[in-house]
Amino acid sequence: MKIVLLGSGELGKEFTIAAQRLGQTVIAVDNYENAPAMQVAHGFEVINMLDGAELDRIIAKHQPDFIVPEIEAIRTERFYDYEKQGITVVPSAKAANYTMNRKAIRDLAAHDLGLRTANYRYATSAEELQTAVEIVGMPCVVKPLMSSSGKGQSTIKINEDISKAWAYAVEGSRGDVVEVIVEAFVNFYAEITLLTVTQNNNPTLFCAPIGHRQERGDYQESWQPAVISDSDLHEAQEMARKVTEALGGAGLFGVEFFLTHEGVYFSELSPRPHDTGMVTLAGSQNFNEFELHLRAILSYPIFEITQEKAAASAVILAHEHSANPTYTGVEAIAALPKTDFRLFGKPSSRPYRRMGVALVSDQLDIPIEELVAKAVAAAQLVAVNP
Repeated sequence: MKIVLLGSGELGKEFTIAAQRLGQTVIAVDNYENAPAMQVAHGFEVINMLDGAELDRIIAKHQPDFIVPEIEAIRTERFYDYEKQGITVVPSAKAANYTMNRKAIRDLAAHDLGLRTANYRYATSAEELQTAVEIVGMPCVVKPLMSSSGKGQSTIKINEDISKAWAYAVEGSRGDVVEVIVEAFVNFYAEITLLTVTQNNNPTLFCAPIGHRQERGDYQESWQPAVISDSDLHEAQEMARKVTEALGGAGLFGVEFFLTHEGVYFSELSPRPHDTGMVTLAGSQNFNEFELHLRAILSYPIFEITQEKAAASAVILAHEHSANPTYTGVEAIAALPKTDFRLFGKPSSRPYRRMGVALVSDQLDIPIEELVAKAVAAAQLVAVNP
């Protein structure tokens, strides 16, 4: 089968490696050369994926069996046409189109499916943002409708934050949609990602929940399994099942939830492997999230997902701009027991850009806090140099 991968970052790279192992052909697409997935794919294309004509040209040129989106900034409305041409869009044209825009997925979850979410409003200007904040109340969170890795996300605590939040959201927005979602602050005690695998001819499966910590809207550490009550886990699974069934198609979804004393709140959804799910590269499951995504796409039956180990991940960040980053400390992290790492091979760096990840695993009865601390210490051994 031929797969056109739209977005070629570190998640796309691991997906491409999984596809190569099962004999698939991957064409990696992104808006810059030498993106991580391009380094391991059969071929690559450099285009602006928000240009519908360019997207059409690439699809016509390669005639793929599957289109696999990995990022948000894509002209996703074209996907419906590709489906009519007989190409499988992963997980589906509807899923990709809805989830590339926070407005569509939030309205589906809250209005159509009745899932518990934070109170929210939308704004297309600084003036509308002021009104939305007055309705939702402070503190509240502002996010661009199209963004990733926390770009453009901020918290409003006082009136003076509103204009700054609007400017930051516009700066961090991807695509040509200048609109934000304003969410009431949810008093949560934990966040989890529930990796949910939908299959064409077999039941929906769930990975063990993944806990994570964020800074600047981007994950810093993740761990599996996360501590969660049976009742909360059941509620989260039912929410994930409802929303993924409504979106349709086969593949892995990263469904994010807030855990509160009042119950589980639906937060966001990605129709693809999730950054917090990189913890599964530590061997915590019988299949990592990229292998699960691929097998579901190819309609290979997945009998079960088993939790083999406890694991934690911690990101390796850049702190400076560089057109040719290098690394030190690799020998030190390589020498650690029960530890692994990935360097993503990104051709340039900037402050807080994710350049790699440290992975630690051990027996299931090891306290997860110990593994997180080990992962953080391991990540700190590696320096990204300009």
